[in-house]
Amino acid sequence: MSMPALKQSGLRWLWLAVLTFVVDIVTKFAVLKTIPLGWDHRIEILPFFNLLYVRNYGAAFSFLSDAGGWQRWAFTLIAIVVCSMLVFWMRQNNAQQKMVNIAYALVIGGALGNVFDRLYHGFVVDFLDFYIGDHHWPAFNIADSAICIGAALIIFDSFRTPDPKSSDA
Repeated sequence: MSMPALKQSGLRWLWLAVLTFVVDIVTKFAVLKTIPLGWDHRIEILPFFNLLYVRNYGAAFSFLSDAGGWQRWAFTLIAIVVCSMLVFWMRQNNAQQKMVNIAYALVIGGALGNVFDRLYHGFVVDFLDFYIGDHHWPAFNIADSAICIGAALIIFDSFRTPDPKSSDA
């Protein structure tokens, strides 16, 4: 079985990765420009949602944020390897395999948004704060959201039964 031509491959969906990356970076720079660092400067939007500016030196949910600095490079390397694998798989996919290509593009765009932060700032800018009462979910950003949605779509797609008549199988 041959790989699809470039226009017909899943790479056709990389525009979504670019859009995700751009929206992530633009929102992070807007936060950096308008909101002072720290929980004391949060902006209450809804009874369960704030905007704020916090720095994340680790990975998701500040995992390994106090590990001494090596994690910046480790998470950057992991993200680049994962993005490379996803681009390779998108190249092998048909453009009509929408769900999995969209999922891969969201993960790529989000991962590269956080890589940009790690390389440019030395930390990831987080600014979305959801909470119930006094219990706050760890702050996150657009890139994290895209990665989570992409991962959920990948999992969902793995449970789908391929329809031999469908081009999204």
